[in-house]
Amino acid sequence: MATDPKLLAAALKKHFGFDSFKGNQEEIILNLMDGHDTFVLMPTGGGKSLCYQLPALLMPGTAIVISPLIALMKNQVDAMRNFSDEDNIAHFLNSSLNKAAIDQVKTDVLAERTKLLYVAPESLTKAENVEFFKSFPISFYAVDEAHCISEWGHDFRPEYRRIRPIINEIQERPIIALTATATPKVQHDIEKSLGISGCTVFKSSFNRPNLYYEIKGKTPNIDRDIIRFIKNNEGKSGIIYCLSRKKVEELAELLKLNDIKALPYHAGMDAATRSANQDAFLLETVDVIVATIAFGMGIDKPDVRFVIHYDMPKSLEGYYQETGRAGRDGGEGQCITYYSAKDLQKMEKFMQCKPITEQEIGKQLLAETVSYAETSICRRKALMHYFGEEYLPESCGNCDNCTNPKKRVEAKEDLLAAIETVIALKEKFKAEHIINVMRGRVTADVKSFGHDETEVFGCANNADERYLSAVLHQAVIAGYFARDIENYGILHVTKAGKAFYKKPVSFKIVEDNDFEDSEEEVVVKSGAGCAVDPELYNILKDLRKKIAKKLEVPPYVIFQDFSLEAMATTYPVTIDELQNISGVGAGKAKRYGEEFVKVIKKHVEDNEIERPEDLRVRSMPNKSKQKRSIIQAIDRRVPLDELAEAHGLEFSELLDEIEAIMYSGSKINISYYINEVVDPDVQDIIYDYFKKSENDDLQKAIEDLEEDCTEYEVRLVRIKFQSDLGY
Repeated sequence: MATDPKLLAAALKKHFGFDSFKGNQEEIILNLMDGHDTFVLMPTGGGKSLCYQLPALLMPGTAIVISPLIALMKNQVDAMRNFSDEDNIAHFLNSSLNKAAIDQVKTDVLAERTKLLYVAPESLTKAENVEFFKSFPISFYAVDEAHCISEWGHDFRPEYRRIRPIINEIQERPIIALTATATPKVQHDIEKSLGISGCTVFKSSFNRPNLYYEIKGKTPNIDRDIIRFIKNNEGKSGIIYCLSRKKVEELAELLKLNDIKALPYHAGMDAATRSANQDAFLLETVDVIVATIAFGMGIDKPDVRFVIHYDMPKSLEGYYQETGRAGRDGGEGQCITYYSAKDLQKMEKFMQCKPITEQEIGKQLLAETVSYAETSICRRKALMHYFGEEYLPESCGNCDNCTNPKKRVEAKEDLLAAIETVIALKEKFKAEHIINVMRGRVTADVKSFGHDETEVFGCANNADERYLSAVLHQAVIAGYFARDIENYGILHVTKAGKAFYKKPVSFKIVEDNDFEDSEEEVVVKSGAGCAVDPELYNILKDLRKKIAKKLEVPPYVIFQDFSLEAMATTYPVTIDELQNISGVGAGKAKRYGEEFVKVIKKHVEDNEIERPEDLRVRSMPNKSKQKRSIIQAIDRRVPLDELAEAHGLEFSELLDEIEAIMYSGSKINISYYINEVVDPDVQDIIYDYFKKSENDDLQKAIEDLEEDCTEYEVRLVRIKFQSDLGY
């Protein structure tokens, strides 16, 4: 056994080609080779794999590496084989292998040709495999992605809880547990579950100074924003994480449609396609991989230049690990995350079918994620504090909050009130309850505990919830409060907090970000103010009015306002480009397009406008089976009431779908149904109304025509009117 540091350095050079170890790799390897249980907490990109790969090559026997991801196993085995002359130096044993492949693995292991055998926890616990593992010498066990053991970890796998009993049954050898993400609570869970409580712990810093962290509000323009970002970083490798498989598929298609080399990757794909897509990313035949958060990728690519989260992860451990895939070579790494509180509220609802304990853990992890997303303090400081590490500088200079700092406000009196409230409530409650008491809100919990009768009830009744949440969160980071993780985030006053209470000093905070407000602005704004080029927007409105007057139709029949806004933002100068504008479609582009693109082109040339290519986002045709089915049924003249029933829709919901199809640029003809259910005179009244109206506002039309027509009649004829004159 090569425990001499000089021999170890020579082995490193021989097997991996490195001249020196990184960080504390050498101490970790020596500790393991001396037969000691070892716990390694090392951020992504720190070189965890080498900590068990090198000792496996030098120690007698075969190392059993327990890993949760089939893709990661394949990746690691391929990497080891590239370092060696022999392919049988490393193998994996999992459900993806056929019987012949499994027999070959076992033959190589028994012949002592294999130094590393990667297994999934499910494979480790199978009875036939347990007998096999008993039949050859094992050098040690490596438990990779060890956070999966803990219910407080972001990828809890119940199978991981069975690892220690199975090891006891096979043969006891040293254990090395490795993870990139573990809070003190998760670390304790891992050591206890693996039975290595007396192990040597090696902790590397969580700080990845080369990574830039940014949280953005999720708005309706998210797809355009992502496409713009990728095109501004052309040729760079990136990963986009989405919460659902459906969104992965849709986004990958949208990126490809906009000339971005992208592929999807999720657990629902067949193994061959998934593997081929991963290889295409590793070999750089594609630039971007779109993947699900839940499945994870386990890829080892050092030059990933950006990681985008389309959805906020369920925990900060997940966020840290996934962002950690960027810049593993120490180079540029941009980590952009889109956040909406509504997304996290949905996640909380999904937990309701789980056991109460799991719900409480999940809620606490989500609460930490919300605090991080909405905080206005240095993101690096907040993130490292979560993992039990202190980051002393006030500003890292490499996150959105530090590059665009907010004004700090004095919060000394509010912190004093918070400390007083926590003490009055006997230090037995979470932040949410404390804030309700401080604001004087009589919730069911506040009432049941009698806290509405306490002196502190309503002590900060003029402060809003977001502000008090910022006070508590930043006081935790400053060390005045501590969260009892064992009890789902209950707040305690620390020694420093008690000292502050006795002798207060200045306590300045930055108020947290409010992403929901920015999202609402995008939704409700309309008109020239919503277009990038208000001057062009007004020119296009004048043109629309001129054409409408000539054709004797209302202007909105030509193009809706939102279509003009898009034109004044993306500057389409050809008919093909115009067709990509929402609400235009091939019919309208052919009918009215020439004059509009001519005006836009002249405006661009006269003002020497450099058109941002990346803004001209091509829309994906709606491939929804339901929408396709509706269009086909209408083509077959199926009565709309029968069509609604067949799709399990209310009649009004079906009309919503038909209107969406029409506004997306598709001509749709429902005259066959209208002629059956709407009196011809009523049709004429509604038709004439829209012909004379300045807009097609439905609610106003219903109010104006209330005496003569029903709501459904108005909606049906409005669709007919738009289809007749607009396409």
